[in-house]
Amino acid sequence: MSTARRPVDLPEVTISESRGIRYLHLDTPWIQGAMRIDDPLEVELEYVQRMMAWMLFREPARLADTRAVQLGLGAGAITRFCLALGMQTTVVELNPRVVAACRSWFRLPSDAPGLEVLTMDAADFVAAQERRGSADVLSVDLYDHEAASPVLDSQAFYRGCRDLLADGGVMTVNLFGRDASFDRSHARIAAVFGETAVHLFKPTREGNVVVLAMKQVTFPDPDELARRAENIQTRWKLPARKWLRMLRLKLEPDPAPLPDLPPA
Repeated sequence: MSTARRPVDLPEVTISESRGIRYLHLDTPWIQGAMRIDDPLEVELEYVQRMMAWMLFREPARLADTRAVQLGLGAGAITRFCLALGMQTTVVELNPRVVAACRSWFRLPSDAPGLEVLTMDAADFVAAQERRGSADVLSVDLYDHEAASPVLDSQAFYRGCRDLLADGGVMTVNLFGRDASFDRSHARIAAVFGETAVHLFKPTREGNVVVLAMKQVTFPDPDELARRAENIQTRWKLPARKWLRMLRLKLEPDPAPLPDLPPA
């Protein structure tokens, strides 16, 4: 069921700047996104960098052919990065004020080849039958203005996310919040994707836990993963070698697709 609210009920956007970094807020001091003003393509926040770890599981030569979806725009860091890679990119954001702020303050193009910006509820987007199998990578970062816990965190929602992914696809999820239960969220994701298809980073200093969930991914061998990590780190300035050390990936096949599960 949709939890969409009218624009009048959604929080206002505020902007702050400090030491060359521009921050996006939603009526509170909580940081909802950031951009380095003199280098907008640099991914500034540590947890957002980790949400790009799906790059390890895409052949470097095929990055431009990747279809990316972001649920939750934030300050547009992932969207800007995916566009720079030449990827077909769809972003879903409930609050039109966030979209407007990103276009005015965070270098989000109002019109760019390959970019689709949808102002709608993410629950409705993942439930749409015509979207099934349409994403190779999916980034989920959905919080309200209080940043207390994910606003969409049910087993049914994660099932919709899995349906959205094509075979070989990877989802990254930011779990954060004063009221969030990481164990509960992890269990729901694992129930949908399978235990061996879900991998967690350790929490960042700020407390963000990034989860990778994979759909029928064929793992590269360790040497190939190391080469990809080196390429990502050298070319895109993302700490990919550290990702491999932190994830401690189990190099085994993804389990067969799970049957439909009862609602959580």
